[in-house]
Parts: sequence; structure tokens; C-alpha cells
Amino acid sequence: MAALDLLGRRWAMRILWELSQAPVGFRELQRRCERMSSSVLSTRIEELADARLLAPDGDGYRLTRLGQELVEALSPLAAWSRRWAEEMGPATAEGLE
Repeated sequence: MAALDLLGRRWAMRILWELSQAPVGFRELQRRCERMSSSVLSTRIEELADARLLAPDGDGYRLTRLGQELVEALSPLAAWSRRWAEEMGPATAEGLE
């Protein structure tokens, strides 16, 4: 339940997703996350770092081994969501965002 609580916090999954591509700096991460406030981003980074899912990497952040394993574990959900979006159609899926 603790993991679901952490991952259910606004922007947490998006941050993990963005970092799954490559390490990213704070400003770039903020831009990729639709310019979320810096205070929210700082809080989420701290929470995810405390959970050992991400770590500092030079001027940015990267996923840890645990963070990478989490992203891999969620890949079936990502595949399902793509199929769901196709079935829902663009207008319906966009309305749910």
C-alpha cells in the first residue's frame, strides 16, 4: 500500500516515466512535466529519492536500479493503456486527460 500511495501522488509516475528515457536536469524535467511548479517537483523528487527510486546524477536525476525495475514492472500496464487508448479513440481518450 505504501508503494501505491507514493505512485498515486500527482506527477510521481510522470517523473519516473521521463527519467526512464534518460537522466534529466531539474528545469528540463519541469518543462517535460508541463511546467509543474518547482515546489511540487522538488517535493516529488525528494519523495522518490527517499524511496530509492531516483538519485542525483551530475546536474540532474536518474532512475536507480529499483526505479528501473519499477518501470519494467509497469510495462504491461503501459501496453494495456496503449490498447485501451486505441479502442477508446482519440476524442474519448483526450477527454479523459
